[in-house]
Amino acid sequence: MVALMTILYYAYRIYYYMILAYIIMSWLPQLAHSPIGELLARLVEPYLRPFRRLIPPIGMIDISPIAALIALWFIYLGANSVLGYLFTILG
Repeated sequence: MVALMTILYYAYRIYYYMILAYIIMSWLPQLAHSPIGELLARLVEPYLRPFRRLIPPIGMIDISPIAALIALWFIYLGANSVLGYLFTILG
């Protein structure tokens, strides 16, 4: 069970850094249109899209990725708590 919690942690961290890299690449158009930028867009954009629909940009600043990262953190904490609870029950 500890291995599953470790995998969950690393999956969370990897996706977190993928979102950060995608945000940084959006500031540099030549990187956003590279093969790596397109791959990140395919992996990250489906998660960010609902947040972009709910939170409009403020001028030229899009704050929806911040909300997405906070939501990702809460999802991780919830999943980690559920796994910890199952770990104590199944012992």
